[in-house]
Amino acid sequence: MTDRYAVIGNPIAHSKSPLIHGMFAEQTGQRISYEAIAAPLDGFAATIARLRAEGYKGCNVTVPFKFEAYALATELTPRARAAQAVNTLKFDGETILGDNTDGAGLVRDIEHNIGVLLEKKRVLLMGAGGASFGVVLPLLTTYAQLTVVNRTVGKAQQLAATFAAHAHIAGLGYNDLQGQHFDVVINATSTGLSDELAPLPDDIFASPALAYDMMYGRDTPFLRFARAHGAQTADGLGMLVEQAAEAFYLWRGVRPDTTPVMAALHLQK
Repeated sequence: MTDRYAVIGNPIAHSKSPLIHGMFAEQTGQRISYEAIAAPLDGFAATIARLRAEGYKGCNVTVPFKFEAYALATELTPRARAAQAVNTLKFDGETILGDNTDGAGLVRDIEHNIGVLLEKKRVLLMGAGGASFGVVLPLLTTYAQLTVVNRTVGKAQQLAATFAAHAHIAGLGYNDLQGQHFDVVINATSTGLSDELAPLPDDIFASPALAYDMMYGRDTPFLRFARAHGAQTADGLGMLVEQAAEAFYLWRGVRPDTTPVMAALHLQK
């Protein structure tokens, strides 16, 4: 028997997830199929019901359905509950387990692949939307010193308050960054889609520093700004592969080797 999985989003044609999971399955000898499914914007729950009825074992969830997946899950992992969003569903009888592997994927990419250990590092997280909520708890588990910045300072403060029981997080506006320096700056905003640059001070990067854009596949204004100011840069391709490996492990109980998969994807750039 071949177990069936999918990634659900809208739009979804651009997704690399079928390619990634196909490579994972070949590497580990797991008999699975994996496809991309475009759900209507008002039809996510119906799509999940259809997949379960057809015997699918689980799915990944991408924009714009992560919050609907959170509401649909009958059980949640602690990191999904903290993120208030779900990107991975596992179907087991009547149970729909919801997980969020984004933060684990981000941390593993930074620490394991790039080689920057986050413990005691001054980390600036740009943005206070769903992408940021998904990565805060895993970042805090590294004992990083976390600051969140957002154009609307109230949203940054709200995010910081949400996770205050885990650790102290500063919630700031961009004007509050003057005179501050960070070892790692992570862009979790969508500014790269519109070729905008958030108003970061020129001296925001410590020496040395890592600038990480969670977007992948384009050279964003943030990455260009970071390079111009002496920072090491990375996009979110490694995060994509690592979060997929976390989902694969949740489904199959086998952790694939991400190194050859990332090498193959880099060759396709």
